This record gives sequence, structure tokens and C-alpha cells, in this order.
Amino acid sequence: MQISAKTDYAIRALLSLAAHEPALVKVDTVVSEQGMPRKFVEAILGELRRAGIVRSQRGAEGGYALARPAKDVMLGAVIRAVDGPLAEVRGLRPHETTYTGVAEHLPEVWVAVRASLRRVLDEVSLAQVLTGTLPPHVRKLVETPDAWLPR
Repeated sequence: MQISAKTDYAIRALLSLAAHEPALVKVDTVVSEQGMPRKFVEAILGELRRAGIVRSQRGAEGGYALARPAKDVMLGAVIRAVDGPLAEVRGLRPHETTYTGVAEHLPEVWVAVRASLRRVLDEVSLAQVLTGTLPPHVRKLVETPDAWLPR
């Protein structure tokens, strides 16, 4: 899985909002805390607002805030809001792929990959990332000796 800059910025911006919850946060605060480009973050926050993940208020006292508590915002939902499905194969969902011959069982692998992504991304909330209290099955993956090694 390749994590796009858009997804990375979206989650980091939301973590900034979660850290200030329930206060409204100005875009300048979000971008300065995380060192992100303002225009890109503004566009991403607009997408997240349309997806119902953040709310905004205009005016001098305005800004952005999470639309629901950080414990209820899962990373998978954020990724889907800004980048679409978690896993695709040539533009198809894993369960939509079909092959013949030697690759006949490959769709099963693609579905398993999607399931493993869901097991992490749909079960980790912004609040858990903010506090570092990841679910035990995710913590176990992080603590696997070769998890941090490049391949």
C-alpha cells in the first residue's frame, strides 16, 4: 500500500484538530503545527467537511473542528474520504477481479490484503493515534521485530 501525501496530510490535520478538541482551530494553526502547505490542507479540509468528518465555522472566531469525537473517527474512513477505496487492483475492487489459469486464485490474495488493511485502518481511531494507545493486535504488529525493517 502506498500512502499518499493527501492521506498523510489529512490524518495529520485531523490529529491537530483532535488535540484541540472541541475548540475550533484555524488553518494557520494546523499547518504551522505540522509544517504542511496551507493551500493543500485547505483543500483537504474541504473534502473532509464534505465527507462529514470535520465541521467548519466562518468568521473571525471560526475555524475547523472534528464533526464527531476523535474516538469515533477511524483512519480507514479518512483515507476513503480523501483517496477512495483502501485497496484497488487496476481500478477494480479486489473482489471484482477475476483471472484464469495460473492466476485463478490471485483474487483471494487481493481480498486478504484488503482485509488486513481494514483490520488496522478501520480499527484505529484518531484518539488512539493521538495517545499512542493502539489496539492490542495493532500494537503486536508494530512490535514485530522485522516490522520496522525495509524490504
